[in-house]
Amino acid sequence: MKLYRAFATVGGLTMVSRFLGFARDIMIAAVLGTGIVAEAFFAAFRLPNLFRRLFGEGAFNAAFVPLFSKRLEREGAAAARQFAEQSLSALIFAVLILTALAEIFMPAFIHLITPGFADNPEKFDLTVLLTRITFPYLLCMSAVALLSGLLNALHKFTAAAAAPIILNVVLITFMAAAAWWGLGNSPVAGVVLAWGVAAAGGLQLLVLAVSAHSHGMGLSLRWPQMTPGVRRLVRLGIPGIIAGGITQINIMIGTMIASLQDGAIAILYFADRIYQLPLGVIGIAIGVVLLPDVARQLGAGNHDAVAESQNRSLEFSLLLTLPAAVALFVVPEPIIRVLFERGAFTFEDTRAVSAALAAYAVGLPAFVLIKVFSPAYFAREDTKTPMIFAGISVAVNVVGSLALFFWFRQQGIMPHIGIAIATTVAGWVNAFLLWITLVRRGHFSADARLRRCLPLTALSSLEMGVTLWLVAGLLIDYFAPGSGFISQLLALSGLVGLGLAVFATTAQLTGAANLPALVRGFASRG
Repeated sequence: MKLYRAFATVGGLTMVSRFLGFARDIMIAAVLGTGIVAEAFFAAFRLPNLFRRLFGEGAFNAAFVPLFSKRLEREGAAAARQFAEQSLSALIFAVLILTALAEIFMPAFIHLITPGFADNPEKFDLTVLLTRITFPYLLCMSAVALLSGLLNALHKFTAAAAAPIILNVVLITFMAAAAWWGLGNSPVAGVVLAWGVAAAGGLQLLVLAVSAHSHGMGLSLRWPQMTPGVRRLVRLGIPGIIAGGITQINIMIGTMIASLQDGAIAILYFADRIYQLPLGVIGIAIGVVLLPDVARQLGAGNHDAVAESQNRSLEFSLLLTLPAAVALFVVPEPIIRVLFERGAFTFEDTRAVSAALAAYAVGLPAFVLIKVFSPAYFAREDTKTPMIFAGISVAVNVVGSLALFFWFRQQGIMPHIGIAIATTVAGWVNAFLLWITLVRRGHFSADARLRRCLPLTALSSLEMGVTLWLVAGLLIDYFAPGSGFISQLLALSGLVGLGLAVFATTAQLTGAANLPALVRGFASRG
């Protein structure tokens, strides 16, 4: 199926990006640990990273792709290109104003996003400096977002999906340079990394612009005008970005509250990096591919095809997500120890990050379901309903994070775990509201195949989880901090391989999935 091939393209390139991101974070953990410089950089990087994920991982597409596709189908390439140029000019103008204001009032802005840093002048001043360096990245990502949506609407997914790889390659290069220069855990190392973020933004924009031009959609900047098309984009775009990026918005809120605990921002960042791998490979790939597919089918009035795409996307996403969530919940500590525990990253850091990862893992299926259900709204140009649900989710997250953070601290439990739990609960609330509303509107109905496969997938995942838990206990000596990296890596590789084998075998035997047919679906060009 072409749909599966598109999932494989976007998901495969996202997986490459995520693995390079792990390499980047392994270097950062070893050099910076979870100290002041690491916290300042992660806080400074959080905002551009938020916008990168909002724009680059499909949220901006919620508004732009349906409008662009409609013009492309009804009025031709010239009208679609004109709309894209008008949208790009308006977007760049708005972000330029935002960037200028942010650079001027950056200290006040840092007080807002990391209120706990005010008690440490060194950390606060460094965060202000690093954020001023990284903030212009938003300008590049705004243009990259629009170009990505344009290419996705043309069903050219490769360049847009590969763009995040550039960020990781550039940051790895800058981090290696900092290590080579012997900067160590110093503020200068943070400055080098911040400039790496800015450089990566310019390079990503160049690559996407060249790709768009090669597909006959080279864009020129115009004087910004509020045309009817741009007004429609704004009306759809703001709610769409809020709704499509709710996971990242919730994480941003968690960052603000985490600033009240020393080291918590860095701890949550490293946990976030792990569960973002399956979320990126599965959820984002499906969200990016499913939106133009559903929009096109709705435009053609083919509601049976819409239902088929939605059911198969949900089946496929949970087939991969449920076992990943179970594995991250059952054995988080070996994963964190092998990836990060070296240099400035200590045994206690591993315990703290593992606890947060386990809490995030419970919400992983919900975060993926949001990516699956949202396109059904966006393709119908309904961004308001998901935005309302996103607002409810944010309220749940804020109240839950604050309540659990302070209660956990009072009880002597690591407070950052409360933030991760609240983020997970908020994700499930959002996913449930999206699902139940689609069902009530008659826009989604689980078919017989989906109703049969989901319980079997859950059963296969549970069996895999029990196996991992038992075997991890037998391998505990190999994962001990003093056992050596090679021993730990081999034990983790064996554990991962065993988990995959158990799940694949159980899924095939129970009928949760027909793996040979799935492979043929990826390989088929039809």
